[in-house]
Amino acid sequence: MSDARTEVLARVRNALGDVPVGEAAVPERVERAGVVALDMEALVERFAERVEDYRATVTRCEAGDDQIALAVAAATARHGARRLAVAPGVAGGWRPDGVTFSIDEPALSITELDAVDGVLTGSALGIAETGTIVLDGGPSSGRRALTLVPDLHICVVRAADLVAGVPEAMLALRDAFAAGRPLTFVSGPSATSDIELDRVEGVHGPRRLEVVLAT
Repeated sequence: MSDARTEVLARVRNALGDVPVGEAAVPERVERAGVVALDMEALVERFAERVEDYRATVTRCEAGDDQIALAVAAATARHGARRLAVAPGVAGGWRPDGVTFSIDEPALSITELDAVDGVLTGSALGIAETGTIVLDGGPSSGRRALTLVPDLHICVVRAADLVAGVPEAMLALRDAFAAGRPLTFVSGPSATSDIELDRVEGVHGPRRLEVVLAT
């Protein structure tokens, strides 16, 4: 890890040191895999609540491939999506019948990505406190263009990959940092506002975000 990255992580850890007395930095803390986090039930509830605050749709399901495929099918039906691009590392069992999938390997052109109804990916992790999904450029997350061009993003997030806050996420992503992979932090559908706070969605990424939360 470079000196710059080490310094950034150190600053994040130090920033947690000024929490006022009596105020928990993260409530209901437990130790999990060496990282401080909310207990699993609280992680799932917090993450789902935050994601929905961003006007994304959350569908909860069991973690088996068949259940994930059913949730993906429901998401495609809601949007009338029949053609999806898919990250090369996404499990075949997540792909429901009745939908045509174009695997992004070799890389689809921008024209091809613009022609599909949406994209299906996995994720590296989810941050419960901010409702943020992190894509790490790996086989399941896919390359950055794959999730920025199509108008609909269906993203599978496993409960086992949830962390409580940003410091925990930085620690969990240290291998991706070290490998120099691009990281994309997704907090709801793409949106921006002008000076009068008029919200416009889909300016620099997908206008619709469907999150399949596999527990």
